Amino acid sequence: MVKANYQYQQHPRVEERKATPPKLTRRRKPKLSINDRIGLGITKRVGSMWAAYVFVGLSLVSLPAAIATGDTVVIVAWIAQTFLQLVLLPVIMVGQNLQAHESEKRAIATYEDAGAILEEAKEIQSHLSSQDVALNHLIDRLESLEAKLIKASKK
Repeated sequence: MVKANYQYQQHPRVEERKATPPKLTRRRKPKLSINDRIGLGITKRVGSMWAAYVFVGLSLVSLPAAIATGDTVVIVAWIAQTFLQLVLLPVIMVGQNLQAHESEKRAIATYEDAGAILEEAKEIQSHLSSQDVALNHLIDRLESLEAKLIKASKK
């Protein structure tokens, strides 16, 4: 009879993952240059609903002049070029920030789930190894019994 002889070989990524786990926390902030800080500061301020409210007010300043012309093209241009561009920019940035935050939470959950799956797979491998031992023991006993039966039938 063929005995269970599976030899488990751990994937190299498992040890690599233990040695250098990914950094998914926001606690450590990279050092930013002055230009990076200025850009980040402007982005944070423009990407807020308060900036959207300020831009609505700013765009409304030129609305009476656009309406006074009575020209449809000027009114449509005011809507498209002044109001929509000024107001939608910060609103879209706020939405993108919310989406990025949710995406980061999903990435962390996925990482934690993958770690749990890895540990479960290790447990399954351990269970299978103990089953191999038990199966090999049963095979040895069965071979022993077969040998005794063959020996007894030859007498």
